[in-house]
Amino acid sequence: MPDMPRLGSGIPLVARSREMDRLRAAFEQAAAGSAGAVLVAGDAGIGKTRLTEELAALARDKDALVLTGRCLDAGEAGLAYLPFAEALAQIPDRAEAVRAHPGAATLFPESVLPSTPAPGSLVSGLALPIGGGPATRSEQDVGQLQLFDAVHGLLTDLAADRPVVLILEDLHWADGSTRRLLAFLCSRLRAQRLLIVGTYRSDDLHRRHPLRPLLAELVRLPAVERIEVPPFGPAEAREFVAALADGQVPEEGLREVATRSDGNAFFAEELITCYVNCGGGDTPATLVDVLLSRVERLSPAGQQVVRVASVSGRRVPHARLRAVADLAEAELEEALREAVQHYILVPEDGEVYAFRHALVREAVYGDLLPGERVRLHAAYARVLAAEPGARGAAAALAYHSMESHALPQALRASVSAAEEAGRQGAPAEALEHLERALNIWHVVAEADRPSTVDEAALLRRASWYAGASGEPERSVAYARSAVEHADESDPETAAEAHRRLAKALSALDGKEDEATEVIKRAWAMVAGRPATYIKAWVLAVYAVIDRRADRYERAREWAELAVRVAREANAPGAEADALTTLAALDESDGLVEQSRERLIEAMRRAAEANALTTELRARHYLGVNRYEQGLLAEAVRVVDEGVERAERTGLIWSGFGLELRVMQVITRYVTGDWAGAEAAAEPPGHRVSSTVSARLAAVGAHVMVARGLLAEAARAVADLRPEWDRELLIALTTGVVGAELAAWQGKPEQGLVWVRDALEHIRRAGAPWLLAGIRLGALGAAAAADLRERAMAQRRDADGVRAALEEGERLVEHARKTAELGMPRTGTLGPEGRAWLARAEAEASRLHGASDPELWRTAVAAFGFGAVYEQAICRWRLAEALLRVDRRDDAATELRAAHRVADRLGARPLRDAVPRHAPRGRIGLDDGEAPRPALDPFTPRERAVLGLVALGRTNRQAGAELFISEKTVSVHLSRIMAKLGASNRAEAVAIAAERGLLEQPVPHS
Repeated sequence: MPDMPRLGSGIPLVARSREMDRLRAAFEQAAAGSAGAVLVAGDAGIGKTRLTEELAALARDKDALVLTGRCLDAGEAGLAYLPFAEALAQIPDRAEAVRAHPGAATLFPESVLPSTPAPGSLVSGLALPIGGGPATRSEQDVGQLQLFDAVHGLLTDLAADRPVVLILEDLHWADGSTRRLLAFLCSRLRAQRLLIVGTYRSDDLHRRHPLRPLLAELVRLPAVERIEVPPFGPAEAREFVAALADGQVPEEGLREVATRSDGNAFFAEELITCYVNCGGGDTPATLVDVLLSRVERLSPAGQQVVRVASVSGRRVPHARLRAVADLAEAELEEALREAVQHYILVPEDGEVYAFRHALVREAVYGDLLPGERVRLHAAYARVLAAEPGARGAAAALAYHSMESHALPQALRASVSAAEEAGRQGAPAEALEHLERALNIWHVVAEADRPSTVDEAALLRRASWYAGASGEPERSVAYARSAVEHADESDPETAAEAHRRLAKALSALDGKEDEATEVIKRAWAMVAGRPATYIKAWVLAVYAVIDRRADRYERAREWAELAVRVAREANAPGAEADALTTLAALDESDGLVEQSRERLIEAMRRAAEANALTTELRARHYLGVNRYEQGLLAEAVRVVDEGVERAERTGLIWSGFGLELRVMQVITRYVTGDWAGAEAAAEPPGHRVSSTVSARLAAVGAHVMVARGLLAEAARAVADLRPEWDRELLIALTTGVVGAELAAWQGKPEQGLVWVRDALEHIRRAGAPWLLAGIRLGALGAAAAADLRERAMAQRRDADGVRAALEEGERLVEHARKTAELGMPRTGTLGPEGRAWLARAEAEASRLHGASDPELWRTAVAAFGFGAVYEQAICRWRLAEALLRVDRRDDAATELRAAHRVADRLGARPLRDAVPRHAPRGRIGLDDGEAPRPALDPFTPRERAVLGLVALGRTNRQAGAELFISEKTVSVHLSRIMAKLGASNRAEAVAIAAERGLLEQPVPHS
C-alpha cells in the first residue's frame, strides 16, 4: 500500500496566516492580563480544529495551561456541560481545585455519583422519587448558578498562576446549559489571563438553531471577537493539496483535487487520500462516496468495528465497543489498529476512540441498514444498563432505548437522566429528559412504567425545571397539566400541584387574578387537614399573592396562619417566607422597627432550613427598609451582606439575588462609592433572564452620566428604551437617567421628552402616583427652567418662555401630588422622597427666574441624609442663587463644598460646571485662592479644532489653518462629540459653551 499522505496536525498550516495572527494577538492580550474570547466559525471541514491545535501548541510553548473540550451531536444528548467537564478534567490538581470551588464538583463523576447504586438509581429499576425537589436541596434548586460561579472562580484562580486557554469545539452541538455557562463566562471576562476559544459550524446554523441568539448576544460583548474561516481560494487550495500530497500526486491530480475540494480542507484530505490509495484512478463522484471509500478498504472486521462505533457517536470507550462489536479481543485490537492506521479513528486518553472528523461518522452511520441500526442501538442499551453510576449513562441509555424502540426502558432511563441532570445543576437538560418521558408515558403499558412516579409528578417536576430554566410560560403550561392530572382523592398532592401553578402564574404579569383563583382551590383542599409542609406553603403563597394584589388585611391573616401551621409542621422555610410577608405588611402600617425584627427572624429561620431564596428575599426587604429610613450606612451593610450570601450560594442572578445586586448599585451610587456601584452593575451575561441585564444597565447608567461618560450613557438609554414594557422599574430608571443625561448635554427639550414618556408609561401601567414621580417631576422642572432661560436669551422668545413655564409648573405640581397621593412602604414619605420634593420646590423658584436661596438651602439639608452627589448639585444651584442676591461669602462656601465632592467623586460635568460661577463672584475654589481650571477633557489638538469650529470654520478651513487634513479634523471632531455626548458639531459647541470649555466666545448671529 502506498504511504499515507500527511493528515491532521501533520499538515502544514497553509493560507491561514490572517486567522492565526488574530488568534495569536488574542492570546498575547490575554496573557498580558486582558481576558478575551474568540468564536471561530466556518463550514464543516474548513479547518477550524486545525487552527485551535496550532493555537494550543503556541500557548503551551509560552507555558500556558490549555484545556480542551468537545460538544457531541444531538444523538448523544443529555450530557450537560460535557465540553466543560472534559476540559476541566485536564487540570493538573483537580482535587485541590474542586476543594477550593466545591460548586464545580458536579462536573466530575467521582465527586457526584456513588460507587455503588443508590436506591432509585439506574440499576434499581431506574425509578426516581420525583414528587418533591431534589433530595440534596431543601427548598429550591441552586445547582446551576452555584456551578456557574464555581467554574468562573476556578478559571480565574488558574489564570492567576499562568495564562489559561479554554478551547470548546463544535458549539453547534452544545447543550443548553453549556451555552448558558459560556455566556456567563464571556460576560465576566475582565483582567484574568484567560482566553476562551469556541468553534462552530456556520453552515449548520439554521434560522431557529439555539446557538444563533447566543452568538448575537456574545458578539456584542467588548471582550469577544468572531473569526470567520473562509474556504481556500484556487491558489490556496492548490498549495494546500500539494502540501498534503508530499510529492505523491502528479500535477494533474493536484489540480483535480484542488478543484473538487471546493476550498474545504477536510474534503481535500479525503480526496487526496483516495487518489493516493487508488493509485491515481478515478475518485468517487460524491462526498459520501469519498468518505466511505476509505472505510470500504478496511477488512470486514475493521468495517464492522467502524460501523459499531458510529452508533455510539463521535467517541466510544474501548470497553463499550468491545462489548457491542462481539469480536475476540485480538481480532478487535487488529481491527482498531487498522482503523487507526487508515486515520478513520484516532485514540484518545482514557481508552477512548474518536472519529477523526464528525462527517466520517455521519456518513458511516447514514450508510447503516435500518435493521442494523436498531440492533446496534439495542446492544448499546444492554451494555449501558450494566454501567451503573457512569456519568451520562442514563441519558445515553434513554437515547439508545428510544432508537431501538425499547420504550419502557427509555421511559425509566429518561426519568433517571432527569434526576442526574438536576444534580448537575442543568435544569434545561432535566426538562428535556422529562419531556421525552412525558411524550412516551401513555405508549408504555402501565405495568412497565416506573412504580415510584406518576404522570402528575413528572408534570410538576417539569414545571419546576421550566421555571428554573427561565421559561415561566412553559412552567405555567406544565403546572396546568399537573393540575389536570392531579389525583383529587389525595388532597395534599393535589394542593401541591395547585400551589405550583399559582406560584408559576405569579411570575407572569397580568395573571394575578388567575393566581388568586388557583391558590384558593389549593387552600380548599387542605384547609381542614392537619398541619403539613404543603399546607404551610399553600398559606405562604396565598399571603404573597394577596399582598401583591393590595389585599393587605387578608394577606396578614394568611401569613399569620402560615407561621402557626409551619411551626406546627416543622416547615421553617414556609415560616420564614410568611414572616417576610408579615414584615412587609408591618412596614406598610408604619411599624418599621417591628418589620426589621421580623425580617431578622425570617433570615435566621430561612438559613436554618437552607431556604436560600426565602433568605435572600428577607435580606432584600431589610436592605430596602433601612434605605427608605435614610439609614444608608446600615442599608449598605445589609445589602452587601446579602449580595455576599447570594454569591457564596450561587444565587446572585436569581430573583432576589438580582434585587440585592440592584440595591447594591443604588446604595453605593447614592453614598458616593461609584467604583463599587460600577462593579455591582456588571452584567451576568447568561440568558436565564434578559431582564437582569436591562435592570443592571438602567441603574448603572446613573454613574455613567454623573462621571461624564455621556456618549456611553446615551447609547445605554437608547438600548433600554425598547425594554420599558419588560418591567416598570426599567422605564422609571431610564426616564430619570435620560433626563439627567439631557441636562448635562445641554438638551433640556430632550430631558422633558424623557420625563413625559416615563410619566405616561407609568400612567398607562395603572400606577400614576409611584413615588419615583417626585424625582421625575423635579428633573422635569429643572429641564423646563433651563429651557426657559434659553428662550429668554434667544431674543426674548415669549412663546417659548410661556410654554416652558407651563410645563414646568405642571411637573412641579405632579411632584407635589405624588408626595400626597403616593403610597410609601411605611405610610410616610421617607428622607429621599422629601429631598426630591424639596428639589422640585427649589426648581420651581428657578423656573420663575428668582431661584430662591432658602428653598435651595432646604434642598441641600434634605439631601443631607447621605446622598452626597445630589446634595452637591443642590449646593451648586444654591451658590448660583446666592450670587444673584450678592451673598458672595455664603456662595463661596457652597461652591467650594460642591467642588470638593465633584472632585472626589470624579463627577466631571459638575466639576466643569462649578467653576463657571466662581469668576462672577471672584471666588477661589481652593480656600480663597484663585480658581483652579477644571480638568480639560480635550487634547491640545482637539481644543484647537473645537475653537475653530466654534468660530464657524468648516472642516476644510480648520484643517488649512492647523496644517492638517480635512479627514483628520473630522476624526478630532468625532472624538470631541463623543466626549461631550453630542450628536453634531453645533451641539458640541453649545454643550462646550454651557460647560465653560470654550476659550473663545461663540459668535452670535
